[in-house]
Amino acid sequence: MADKQQYTENELLISVASKLLEDNTTALVGTGLPMLAGMLAQKTHAPNLLIIFEAGGIGPIMPTLPISVGDSRTFHRAIAASSMHDVMSFAQAGYVDFGFLGAAQLDRHGNINTTVIGDHDHPKARLPGSGGANDVGSFSRRTIIIIRQDKRRLVEKCDFVTTPGYLDGEGARERAGLPAGTGPYRVITQLGLFDFGGANKTMRLIALHPGVTVEDVEANTSFEIEVAPKLEKTEPPTKKEIEILHKEIDPAGIVLGK
Repeated sequence: MADKQQYTENELLISVASKLLEDNTTALVGTGLPMLAGMLAQKTHAPNLLIIFEAGGIGPIMPTLPISVGDSRTFHRAIAASSMHDVMSFAQAGYVDFGFLGAAQLDRHGNINTTVIGDHDHPKARLPGSGGANDVGSFSRRTIIIIRQDKRRLVEKCDFVTTPGYLDGEGARERAGLPAGTGPYRVITQLGLFDFGGANKTMRLIALHPGVTVEDVEANTSFEIEVAPKLEKTEPPTKKEIEILHKEIDPAGIVLGK
């Protein structure tokens, strides 16, 4: 294993995220860390992971990291150069096992805000909005969320719900007309790994990153967070994973830097 001093925060998050992706499944990923996680999974434990991009690339074998979901590399050796309409239709039809999303705000039920901070009509800040995030979070079987954790981001209630999590709890997605069995699966932050096994489909801490304590997590969360009975420790990235990330996936340092 790589020592704590020998890996960066991003390398840790990518490694943890990649291990959540299973072989022989499909993953709809976005630009940045989700893309690196998908590529790392393909090059390690999940060679048959089918990566899907919002712009229409389905099942590419990317030579190096694309700069966006519309980069030509997201179509390299793909099984289809399709369209955004088709990709979102695949998700709606139930063909997407994993969806990867970021968030500006995330609440205890996994609802995501990427639209506004503050009142919708008179916001403190306007954010990029949904893009395909609502479709991804609504229809993917399991949604993985990557977010930097602090009290401004992990909030009691989102200022605006761009993408539905479990809404207000158990059964709420189904009552809203969303497919049964879908919803947030894991949350990855710089402090730990979370699921939604808490009471009434709330976030629950299931693993801490090396050197992090439960008190650190509590100090950076604006709601009371449940802790799993058996709290695990995440595995740091191996030297081999770090080598793959820098030499094969992102040699230009687009995300990882030089």
